[in-house]
Amino acid sequence: MIFRIAQFLVAIYLKIFYPTKIVGKKNLPKGAAILSCNHTSNFDAILIAVNTWEKKYYLTKKEWFENKLIGWFMKKIGCIKIDRNSTDITAVKNCLKVLKEGKKLFIFPEGTRNKSEDLSLGQVKQGVSMFAIKAKVPVVPMYISSRPRFCHRTVITVGEPFELSDFYGQKANEEVLEKASEIVADKMKTLQEQVILADAEKKKAKKKKVKNPV
Repeated sequence: MIFRIAQFLVAIYLKIFYPTKIVGKKNLPKGAAILSCNHTSNFDAILIAVNTWEKKYYLTKKEWFENKLIGWFMKKIGCIKIDRNSTDITAVKNCLKVLKEGKKLFIFPEGTRNKSEDLSLGQVKQGVSMFAIKAKVPVVPMYISSRPRFCHRTVITVGEPFELSDFYGQKANEEVLEKASEIVADKMKTLQEQVILADAEKKKAKKKKVKNPV
């Protein structure tokens, strides 16, 4: 109930001042899945939560939970606390529990905000592949085309889900996770390239139409 109320109230503000378009929403599967997205700003998860109604769970750095009131609220809206400076077994168990219950887990595989000008994908860490292999759930690549800006539309593209089924049943050691993470990175980079190419084609067609009006 708290999640839905917060989602509704925040949605009103964001839809006015941070309009967002979700492309490929039909690619979101029913049931458990890991949503793997590039990280452009602190608004990323909020925009996705508001514009895709189903409740999701988000890995969130422990610093956000230092204030008791804020920490309580973060838990209510689906945030899972994680210590990024150590192997947080509790966070791992909580994430696997979410997936086993048929819910969706949202992860920024870069681990931190991408500060590059062209938003080229940074190093993909092993969290996505580890959870996908252990829980045997699909991974959904996502791409945010630009950093959210006040009164500017943000476009978020949802790619086709894929599975790391070749690794199911294998021990999730360093070698396995490295190979699996390379696949995750390739899928995310491919989606990014597709979006950039499609945007370039749209701009080209628009310019051609302006130069040659009917």
